[in-house]
Order: sequence, then C-alpha cells, then structure tokens
Amino acid sequence: MTVTIVGSQLGDEGKGGIVDVYGDAVDIVARYQGGDNAGHTVVEDGEEYKLSLVPSGAIRSKVGVLGNGCVVNPETLFDELDALRERDLDPDLRVAARAHVIFPYHRILDGIEEDAKSEEGDLEAATTGRGIGPAYEDKVGRRGVRIGDLLDPETLRARLEYVVPQKRALAEDVFEIETGDAFDVETLFEQYRAFGERLREEGMVVNAGEFLSDAIDAGQNVMLEGAQGTSIDIDHGIYPYVTSSNPTAGGACTGAGLGPTAVGQGEIIGIVKAYLSRVGTGPLPTELAGVEGHTPGYEPPGESGETGRAVTAGTLQSDEELANYIREEGGEYGTVTGRARRVGWLDIPMLRHATRASGFTGVVVNHVDTLAGLDEIKVGHSYTLDGEERFSLPGTTEQWADCEPNYRAFDGWPDQDWAAVAEGGYDALPENARTYLEYISDELGVPIYAVGVGPGRSETLVLEQPF
Repeated sequence: MTVTIVGSQLGDEGKGGIVDVYGDAVDIVARYQGGDNAGHTVVEDGEEYKLSLVPSGAIRSKVGVLGNGCVVNPETLFDELDALRERDLDPDLRVAARAHVIFPYHRILDGIEEDAKSEEGDLEAATTGRGIGPAYEDKVGRRGVRIGDLLDPETLRARLEYVVPQKRALAEDVFEIETGDAFDVETLFEQYRAFGERLREEGMVVNAGEFLSDAIDAGQNVMLEGAQGTSIDIDHGIYPYVTSSNPTAGGACTGAGLGPTAVGQGEIIGIVKAYLSRVGTGPLPTELAGVEGHTPGYEPPGESGETGRAVTAGTLQSDEELANYIREEGGEYGTVTGRARRVGWLDIPMLRHATRASGFTGVVVNHVDTLAGLDEIKVGHSYTLDGEERFSLPGTTEQWADCEPNYRAFDGWPDQDWAAVAEGGYDALPENARTYLEYISDELGVPIYAVGVGPGRSETLVLEQPF
C-alpha cells in the first residue's frame, strides 16, 4: 500500500513531521522530487533533526529512497548520512540510478541567474541557491548526468566533456565571471567518480520503480514524501515563482517510478498549515504585512512601527505586529535558508486548488497552537476578481495578484497545555479550534486525519491511521 504526503500550500507545512508521525506502520519512505532545497525538521525524544535531502523516515530507521524525480547533490547526501551516523542512527538509504546529479557549476549558475532576475525586476523565485533549477534544466535539456553514470567512469567522463564546456562558456561569455574547479572536467571527474565508488561500496544505487514495486507486491507499506508545496509546483503553481519539479501527487508517480494506480489506490494526504507562510516573492493575497525584499512593493515601517519578540497576543494593534507575532510563535524561518517567511491568513481557494490537483483523501492541519491567544482569526474564504466571486486559484499568476480576498472571521482560542491536549485527543481541543478545523474539512470535502499542536511526534492528535 502507498500513502502520499503532499504539501497543500507554498511549502513549510510540516510534511516531515507527519511522515514521522505515521512512520510506525511504514517500511519505506521515498522522496519523489526536489533536492537539498527541501527542509524537513523532525523531533525525536526531544532531539531535533534538520534534514534537507535524506527522507524523514531515517529517524525511525526506515528504508529511505531518493526517487528518479529527485536531483541529488552527493556531497550533501554523504554529509547528512555521516551526521546522522554520528548521532548513533544507521540510515538505510537507496538512490535511484535515474536521479540526476547536482554539480558545483549548477550552484554557481543558480545564484547568478537569481541575481540577474532581481536586477530585471520582480522575477526571482527566491531559490535556495542549491543548484536545483539548473540541474532540472539540464535534465530536460538532455545534457544531465545521472546517479547511475557516476558508477561508470567512461560514461561519466563523456557526459562531463559534453556539458562542462557549455557551462564554462555560459559563465565566462554571458555572465562574465571567472571559472575555476567548478567548471573543470578533470577536477569534477575525479571528485564525482569517488562519489560513485562510495555509492557502489554501500550498495545504495537501485532501479527505484522496480525496487518500490517489488516492495508493494511483497505487502510492504510505502510512504511517498513530497517536498515544497502545490502552489509552487512547476505546472500547478504560481509560475514563475515556483520550484522546478512537481510536488503534487502526479509527481509521485513519475518521480518514484510507480504507475498512477499504485498511488491512486492508496491514501493521498494534504498537509496544511493553519495559516499561510511563504519564502519568496510574488503575489500573496492574504498576506498580513510583508517581508523586505520578498513582498512586492513592501517598505518596512520606521522604528516606531517595528515590533519584536516582546510582542504578545494581547497587545497586537496592527497587521505588522500580528505578522511578527505569528512569525515568532511559529518559528517562520526557512529550515534551509534561515530567511524570514512571509505570513498571512489561511487561503481556502489555494487549498481547494490543491485538493483538486492531487485528489486528497484527507488532510492534516498543523500549527494550530501557533494561533492560540488571538482574539480573532481570519480565513480567506474566496476571492473577488473582475467583480466576480471565485473559489479557487485563477489560471494565471497575474490574475491571482489581482484577486481580493473575501474573509470569514472566527473567534480565537486560548493558549493551552498542548501536551495535555494531545494526550486528551480531538475533544480536548478548544471548541473554537474545532470549529475552525471543521470549517476547513467541510470546505475541502475531505476528513481531517491529524492535528498538529506542537513540534514533537507526541504533540500530534491522530484521528485516522492511513495504513
């Protein structure tokens, strides 16, 4: 059986924690897209683990797979594995032979292109600078190097001799930068041949689709873990402020090497944050205030309008203060980048779009505790665009930027002993929080499978077991 975990918003919804929560019944956790731009934070026995490439199931000693839809930086991969082993974990990780490899020149070109987009105007996608986009470009352009190539020195050299001169010419002639070892065939060949030798020695390279299919046929439970979120999907998101892969459930098929029936006959769970957050630029209709350098047209207030960590729910006077409060309470800073995230009210049209695009069978709502103490909590219920009410995302990002949210207001709920609430179950939640959750479930037409009221596994109220 499969269970697919999909981010329903703009990333950072808490997917890794939910993979961990449901991990007891899982035999294999497979990442199906993205690379080391995907930050996952898992808390185990009070210990915090921040992962960017290794699937979250590694903390529970589950077999992990990086599918063919992933782009893999071998240096990051081995750094994470070695760090986990130093903490007395023994990850069993397999990597798809068809997954594409990130090289140093990808990372350099990624940063240069983002800078160029920034100079041209509001076009940057706020990438992590990890080379993800350029690696996917090479994949689609049929000039990429795959994990399987690292195990075959002759093929590896041939691939590098074809692509590296192109990258060097781009860097020198177009962007006018000096190139070094990152654009040197011989240096890259020796470094990545060594990575290939380690992959071979540790028996990590597999035909991912066959490996996962055989496991399913043998009765094992496979969890397919998405990175990022639906609204930054390359096809279904707010283009061009998107990632370079498909975080939606369709990406689980192509990125894991499984057929649609293998995914569709299982559960597909959308992960929802109880409000909205985003790293990056582009429109965000329900945004509360703004983040300098990311929110279009935003100018930070002067010192008299600035707020800090001392702000409490009872003293909030403005959207700026409210945004800062939620950001601090929710720890809204990127796992990979450390950048402050933009914050806004929950956007229900965005969730309706995600539910349709992936076919959610249920949703998990995280960060319910973050909103505690607020007198009033708003939700973007619909949009007004060109005088008409709309209930889902329009077809273009430019139209989305013109949408005005129509809000519904909910009474807030007091802060709690959330550990006690988690132990007491769903009925122990404050009544107003349950009203809020039931509204989300009703609007999306799917049940709530779990509710997150804290970062630890024990602080998640599990209503449904998908396996």
